Amino acid sequence: MVQKGVLAMLPLNLAVLPWGILCGSLAIQRGFTVPEAIMMPLLVFAGAVQLVVIELINDNAPLATILFTTFIISSRHFLYGLALRDKLKDLPFKWRGSLGFLLTDELFALSGAANAYQGKLKLIYALAAGGSFYLCWLLWNIIGIIAGSYLPDLTSIGLDFAIAVTFIALVIPSITNLAMLVTVVVAGFLSVVFKLMDWELGLVIASLIAMYCGYLMAKKHQLAQ
Repeated sequence: MVQKGVLAMLPLNLAVLPWGILCGSLAIQRGFTVPEAIMMPLLVFAGAVQLVVIELINDNAPLATILFTTFIISSRHFLYGLALRDKLKDLPFKWRGSLGFLLTDELFALSGAANAYQGKLKLIYALAAGGSFYLCWLLWNIIGIIAGSYLPDLTSIGLDFAIAVTFIALVIPSITNLAMLVTVVVAGFLSVVFKLMDWELGLVIASLIAMYCGYLMAKKHQLAQ
């Protein structure tokens, strides 16, 4: 099960390589020391949060702004936790705590099966998948830290595109019904519109509207049956 978990996560481990390198190099180029840059992926373990927080710290943003922004970006993890609550609530804390820390977008994408986390072998599978992603993310960041110390600004070569590619790869397989399709289309359309309008919380608002549209479509489908 360890081998299966590692192999299942391997494509995503490789997909975030440019993203991890970008995070590590950006930290160095924004004045972080090597230990500080390593502590970010080691403790935070959230790529989008790392990128934003590095820039906010570099801009001397207030602590309240950093914490609030981190909360908004990471708020989707509340939904992940709620989605998996019934499967994990009866487990000892050592399992819930470990899986909670490792519960990234990528691990959640592998958690859609109805029998996910059912039984000790499935738990080992999940820990191996999430653990391998954590180790690879840390390794990619370290490579970025080394590269950022010797190479010019890596943000100029488009490594941030890996973020979009990774999430597209996670979202597309989840579109299995009309409600999901509506959610994705509305979220994509509104996020672009709000970005053009320079709304600071446009992405959050687009997500909420898209989820509500998907919910309405799912309810409509249930009533029609």
